[in-house]
Amino acid sequence: MEKKKDIVMSGIRPTGFLHLGNYFGALRNYVRMQDAYTCYFMVADLHALTTLRETRELKQHVRRVLAENIACGLDPDKVALYCQSHVPETAELYLFLNMLAYKGELEKTPTFKDKVRLQPENVNAGLLTYPVLQAADILLHRATLVPVGKDQEQHLEIARNYVNRFNQRYSEVFPEPYAFNFGEDLIKVPSLDGAGKMSKSENQMATLYLADDDESIRKKISKAKTDSGALAPGAPMPETIANLFLLLKLVRPQDVLDKFQADYQAGTIRYGDMKKELAEGMVAFITPIREKAEHIRNDEAYLRQVMEQGAAKARASAAVTLQLAKDAIGLNYF
Repeated sequence: MEKKKDIVMSGIRPTGFLHLGNYFGALRNYVRMQDAYTCYFMVADLHALTTLRETRELKQHVRRVLAENIACGLDPDKVALYCQSHVPETAELYLFLNMLAYKGELEKTPTFKDKVRLQPENVNAGLLTYPVLQAADILLHRATLVPVGKDQEQHLEIARNYVNRFNQRYSEVFPEPYAFNFGEDLIKVPSLDGAGKMSKSENQMATLYLADDDESIRKKISKAKTDSGALAPGAPMPETIANLFLLLKLVRPQDVLDKFQADYQAGTIRYGDMKKELAEGMVAFITPIREKAEHIRNDEAYLRQVMEQGAAKARASAAVTLQLAKDAIGLNYF
């Protein structure tokens, strides 16, 4: 008898463009997970509504995220790739979990405090209960493995709290979910200006997007921050230079990396040459993804099929979970 696979669940908001950090920090691992686990990967369009003031471009953002996920190697036949809003069971479980969530603890969540600071004029209830909806996304499939970065680990701890409260108040239904990244540390891809990570919506000239054309890639890298000249041999490597070496390592062979490292140690490095090498490596890496994603995005019939197929898989899983939850709560009157 074949062993039942562990369940993986993750989601990404359709706001902004996917970038190099999304690929090396998440998508590359998702592609590896799809053969070893039962995977549910979601476009979190309901989550996006907590911050979006207008939704005219939401459809295009959703289509782009789906296309780029597939272009990076996710196979809709192997995973459930779906839109959050296409699974109405999510809202029902979200309602049940809200009965286990308390205002005081939600107000103390660091991500809520950050959002309040960023959009003080739009502090809606959805923003406050964001971690509850996130927990519903995970618990809907009774997932135990959730690929997340350090900044999301508190949300997973909150989800575990709801699991324990539900199981203790009613009966044992949900397993506890834990952070999971295929046994490897996630790669944090730095921005080209050395000021933090690449971003889907901020600092666009310092971020390499999977949709960038060749000229944009070359232009952004040419403007990347470096020293004014070569440093003395053996000098400590500044963070901006270390960032360039990290990016070069992602897309160029080891001998190229070794050559520039040797030049750096000797104090003879030419940063213009290094940037050109990095730019051509990035062009060679991003171009096939961009072109494949563009082809998929323009195939409306195929994207519709992907969304319907993904939603069917997700709803089948959700229906089983919801019935277990309702039975545990006592919402079974027949």
